[in-house]
Amino acid sequence: MDTKVVLDELMELLEKNGVKIRKDSLGGGGSGLCKLKEGYFFFWDIDSNSYENALNCARAVKEIVDIETIYLRPEVREFIENH
Repeated sequence: MDTKVVLDELMELLEKNGVKIRKDSLGGGGSGLCKLKEGYFFFWDIDSNSYENALNCARAVKEIVDIETIYLRPEVREFIENH
């Protein structure tokens, strides 16, 4: 499965779980989850490639979603578990 497709599914999963997505230029490698008083935000670094953003997004999903209780495509589940 293409990394961009995995990234899109991970981002959708974050949004479905109440995470607000913010796309910004952060200089590369700076994507990540942040908890503020208003809730969770995922900062998507538009200077990073899809793979780096997918890795950071998978870490965020692991932190806030119990992936054992939901259906995920096998490729997406494998990406989360392996990264």
